[in-house]
Amino acid sequence: MRRTFPVLVLTAISTFFIAILGPGHAMAANVLTDPGFESGLSGWTCSASSSAAVVSSPVHSGSGALSATPAGQDTARCQQSITVRPSTAYTLSAWVRGAYVFLGATGTGGTDPQTWAAPGAAWTQLTTSFTTGASTSTVTVYVQGWYGQGTYYADDVDLDGPGGAADTTPPSVPGTVSVGGATTSSLTVSWSASTDNIGVTGYDVLRGGTSAPVTVTGTSYTATGLNAGTSYSFQVRARDAAGNTSAYSTAASGTTSTGGGGGGNPSAIKVAPFIDITYSTPSLAGVHNATGQKYFTLAFALGDSTGCNPAWGGTIPINDSRIVNDVHALQAAGGQVVVGTGGALGPYLEQSCGTSAALLAAYEKVLDTVGTNYLDVDIEASIDYNKVNTALLQLQQQRGTVISYTLRVQAQDYGLDPFSVQILQDAAAKGLNVLVNPMLMDFGYTGAWGDAMVSAANATLGQMKQIWPSKSDAQIKAMLGITPMIGKNDTGPTTTQADARQLLSFAQSNNIGRIGFWSVGRDNGGCPNGSVSPTCSGISQSAYEFTTIFKAYS
Repeated sequence: MRRTFPVLVLTAISTFFIAILGPGHAMAANVLTDPGFESGLSGWTCSASSSAAVVSSPVHSGSGALSATPAGQDTARCQQSITVRPSTAYTLSAWVRGAYVFLGATGTGGTDPQTWAAPGAAWTQLTTSFTTGASTSTVTVYVQGWYGQGTYYADDVDLDGPGGAADTTPPSVPGTVSVGGATTSSLTVSWSASTDNIGVTGYDVLRGGTSAPVTVTGTSYTATGLNAGTSYSFQVRARDAAGNTSAYSTAASGTTSTGGGGGGNPSAIKVAPFIDITYSTPSLAGVHNATGQKYFTLAFALGDSTGCNPAWGGTIPINDSRIVNDVHALQAAGGQVVVGTGGALGPYLEQSCGTSAALLAAYEKVLDTVGTNYLDVDIEASIDYNKVNTALLQLQQQRGTVISYTLRVQAQDYGLDPFSVQILQDAAAKGLNVLVNPMLMDFGYTGAWGDAMVSAANATLGQMKQIWPSKSDAQIKAMLGITPMIGKNDTGPTTTQADARQLLSFAQSNNIGRIGFWSVGRDNGGCPNGSVSPTCSGISQSAYEFTTIFKAYS
């Protein structure tokens, strides 16, 4: 494939002398190791296929210079990581020659700079500058060529600025450690973030009775492989890039459940309405405070612009502080969340992740970030269900994750559409335990809408009995979830409060696994004019009236 040359803004290594002004500031100095390549490649790391070497000719000064040759799929990058000070200005420069030569820096804590030139046989100086971020303690500077463009040379590389002083200050102790989200085989530990003079890089979670902590980067951790009905204690400490650690927190305890959770019983959470978490309101904690509802399904974790990397709505970072802090507030009050993937729009992680291993890693990243072991996969488009079910099975076997499938309904007397049935048939063949959650919305029907939704749920039970013929009627019903769209639906029907009570009665009489609905953000009377809106139901109602109706099932 033919490559084009990008227009880039790079961090250059400067060779001119800088004085850092002001009381208490030292003069700037080159903080690189062997910047003139007078000691071989000491301090430098070069890509394996770069043929990097120190040559005696041509040189800009001294007795040596770097020579490296990019291969067809390699830029022949040579780089060096340097300890720096946060919130400090640095200048980067180098003398270079060759067809195309790039100079830059990464990990600066801001916009990583890069610059380039095509100097040919004449030595040319590249120069730029950057300021480190407030928590930046190391940066990596590099010089490289371009794919298949011939040998380049570099000499007298300078990174001018103060070197980083040794960091001996530990982070603060993590606060508000809590343990919740119990299944038969897992518990979720969450805590408030620590602070550090440079920056916290991770947390060590120590389970009572063990000697080796587990290190995570977020502020929650799901411990798996636990025994049912057993109490466990956990302590957490923070660590920084210099290896300093805080003291361990006070121990917090939790007990795994005896009859719910895990892959074997997907009905541990009885009511979990969907909430579009990309909206800042309503908040999880706010709804809980107003209604007492403790469980919610977060919609939706999708692939971001890079592909197989989860982001809320495909655009909001999965560790967004507003969302994570809201989840932690709910968990601190005894609540928990189900992570929802898929949905009506995409891009699906189930499509963006090319292998089951990559998809498994994406699922684990989201679950670990928010500290839960519940996952709902909402499929409204074509997927490779063999790949998806393989990843889900491994997730369930390794972590005891409670997994549900939210699926489309074909018609009130038909049940799930044929592709959804195929997904479940493959799951059953693999031994994957799932809760089946038909979307009681946007399907063909006749008669009263409440009766049609109940009919569709019963038709789904009939399909499930064919897929899992060895299970009893009670077991099949315990695997069923239902999710209506409250108020005005996209395709015309209206789910009224009376319809909601009819569904609640169906759930109670059949002891089904779960009730959800779309969505908490619509559960208000803000648009009683019959319109279809993501932020109101389109009917006359009180605030959170549907939440209150369905919460009775829990």
